[in-house]
Amino acid sequence: MSSEFRALMLVAGLGLSLPAAAETVCCDVDGKRTCGDPPPAACNTRAKIIYRKGGVAKEVEAPLTAEQRAAREAEEARRKVEERKAAEQARRDRALLDSFTTVKELDAARDRAIADLEKNAEQAKNRLEAALAKQKKLDDEKEFYLKKPLPALLKRQIDENEREIATQRQALEQKEQDVAAVRERFAADRERYLQLTGKAAAKK
Repeated sequence: MSSEFRALMLVAGLGLSLPAAAETVCCDVDGKRTCGDPPPAACNTRAKIIYRKGGVAKEVEAPLTAEQRAAREAEEARRKVEERKAAEQARRDRALLDSFTTVKELDAARDRAIADLEKNAEQAKNRLEAALAKQKKLDDEKEFYLKKPLPALLKRQIDENEREIATQRQALEQKEQDVAAVRERFAADRERYLQLTGKAAAKK
């Protein structure tokens, strides 16, 4: 019960006998008891108690201010975010426990994932080295055309090779980032797995 309701009950209790018919009682800004049927205008923005046949039929909270509504909506939004986070964590925990029965299995999965990425990285590295070697040959050919326009074919080969170098460098960088991300993810999964299995063992 809010402080406004407690004050209202106190004022109502100190007043005259409760009305026999349906009547709304509230306190105005000065704490004075106001009642009537239909409800007085002063009750529109205050907490109120509706009496019927000598007893309390209903208690009505005061309407929220704009600030109170904003605070309540913000709290509700925060609560929903926390609920979604908790549900997602529970889903991940179930998937982790369903996927691995031991830490060794988890470590083996990590090693396989990293090995696949490193294999792809090695392929990108080889393609990059080949493109760099080709670049040297093309640069040697350019030496013959220092004082005259490059042949269209040579220019196209140089442009294509430059794009290949950029592509393979980007691919190699991405693979290195992928390996780091896999290590980080499996490290977090490993720590969480130990927490979950430790808790499960403690409950037995």
